Amino acid sequence: MIYCRTLGPVDVVVHDTAAPPELLWRKNLALLVYLARSPKRARTRDHLVGLLWGEKPESAARHSLNEAVRVLRKYADEGGLESEGDQIRLSEGAVQLDVDRFEARLAKEDWAGAAELVTGEFLEGFFVPDCSEFDNWLTTERLAWRQRSVDVLVQRAEQLLSGGDAREAIATAQRALALDAASNMAARVAIRGVALSGDRAGALALYDAFSARLDEEIGIEPDEETQALAERVRREREWKLAEPARVDESGAGGGAESRRGPLVGREAELSQLLGAWNDCLAEGRATLALIEGHPGTGKTRLSEELVGRARLDGAVVASLRAVEADLDEAWSGLLGLAGGALLDAPGLSAAPPAALAAFAAHLPAWADRFGSRIEGLDPVQPGRALTEVLRAVGAEGPVMLLVDDAQWLDRDSLLALGAILRDLAEDVPPSLYVLMTTAPYPGRAELDELRAHIGRDLHGATIQLSPLPTTALLELARWALPTYGDVELDRITRRVSTDSAGLPLLAVELLHAVALGLDLRSTPGAWPEPLQTLEQTLPGDLPDAVTAAIRVGFRRLSGDAQGVLAAAAVLGDRVKLAGLRHALALDEEALARALDELEWTRWLYAETRGYSFVARIVRQVVAADMVTEGQRQRILEAAGS
Repeated sequence: MIYCRTLGPVDVVVHDTAAPPELLWRKNLALLVYLARSPKRARTRDHLVGLLWGEKPESAARHSLNEAVRVLRKYADEGGLESEGDQIRLSEGAVQLDVDRFEARLAKEDWAGAAELVTGEFLEGFFVPDCSEFDNWLTTERLAWRQRSVDVLVQRAEQLLSGGDAREAIATAQRALALDAASNMAARVAIRGVALSGDRAGALALYDAFSARLDEEIGIEPDEETQALAERVRREREWKLAEPARVDESGAGGGAESRRGPLVGREAELSQLLGAWNDCLAEGRATLALIEGHPGTGKTRLSEELVGRARLDGAVVASLRAVEADLDEAWSGLLGLAGGALLDAPGLSAAPPAALAAFAAHLPAWADRFGSRIEGLDPVQPGRALTEVLRAVGAEGPVMLLVDDAQWLDRDSLLALGAILRDLAEDVPPSLYVLMTTAPYPGRAELDELRAHIGRDLHGATIQLSPLPTTALLELARWALPTYGDVELDRITRRVSTDSAGLPLLAVELLHAVALGLDLRSTPGAWPEPLQTLEQTLPGDLPDAVTAAIRVGFRRLSGDAQGVLAAAAVLGDRVKLAGLRHALALDEEALARALDELEWTRWLYAETRGYSFVARIVRQVVAADMVTEGQRQRILEAAGS
């Protein structure tokens, strides 16, 4: 069988070996591809003569056609090329083009398989001199296959983004733009991928370059959807980062040294959460999603992926991180949500004044904004107030509420969120998506009740996270250690699997440290103890490799960031910005830069009420191993504790 690659520079093999030179002569190759792309793989002799030998006298042209047919027949399987009367026909199976495989994979929506076949333009660089009819056909084919190839590459890039692989999504979108530099779809996927990697400036630079190219080459602007995406990216946070913490030129993250690992082993879970989000947007309904798992399994990381996409979809996102102290503080959860992005959300002013008064009674920013309008009003209960606020804001666009570590949320807020979801389930619009991450302990009857409603009277999804399998850890190792060979990667993966128990939090810490020079062979120990979880393990019980890895990462931080992290470890589960100001001798700009560095490198989680460690066990290790008793006393005294 003859196999011919056409989506890119042409390449021909015959029975799995390189094609002989005579088969690669331009007109022989043109005849081969043209017949394979013709209806029923057949054409008349007159048609083929006019296509490829129209410049020759009749007898010479027919002789050339006969010679070309002889060459094709020689290398096709027996009976592969048939001549009947005036017709020349390729039999099924004699010749296969990559576009045949492309169409078969496309029919199965195998975007990865179809995208793999796209290596460039149709018959890239190929031409036949003095054959205008063939040239016209080739131009038409190129346009058609360019569009189909771009569509497939965009679908594949979207699929990769849905699986959390921003790096490959960006590269795939760039391949689409190389084929069609004016494709708004390809530009949007590339911009979203770079933005989701945390590189706001890079995403905007990509948009500006795309816009300039359209203006220069075609004289048009990007379409409205692309412009709207760029505007959302402009509203995203701008990070103030020192050079070591910045992303690389691809916008896909700073590698292992950044501690911002790719989302691996969670593709199915992210896809399920995104499916529920897309249904919420399409149908304008209230939706609840729960991400459940033991500490260290990547609940926060998974929620970050979804939140990033929601922002780029134009959603208002309000988030909070609950800590143990919140359990006994009534309404602290709802007030934490109201203290964030909801205050600046479009449509808020349309909420009933009594609802605005409920939050103004507790939150100075709300009182400052609505003071004259709500003066003398009796506020309603916070749960009812948030329902009305979400109804007003949701009328303008989608809303996502994120509650991280919901097992620590106060009872009133948990019950109120359930009531809000049920109250708004019948409303159209608003599109409300409540996303909660939760650990299995302490057990909460309120969360059990919410979970029981999903699939009955509440739309949504429940995700259970388990430790990563070895295949996912190997993928993480390839990302973290790109210069390592297969044997080294296998050894590192087995060791990381043992020391991390498959928890992505610890796996990333270990790989980060190895990338910076930690030799795991010098750190003995195996973990965890039987029937123990990360939350139940004291820092002294962790394997030496894990504590050494955290120490390596800590020392990699800038001096200011180390000081801020030490203060945060000493001052409690959640520390307010004012507390850090008092505890540290840093000016406002230096403190802001250090906090950005710690948030970017995923040491700290920020919300309106303060900063907390992404992982409590890391806080305990920092407090125990990286802070002397004298430092601890000085921090507490400076903070007034």
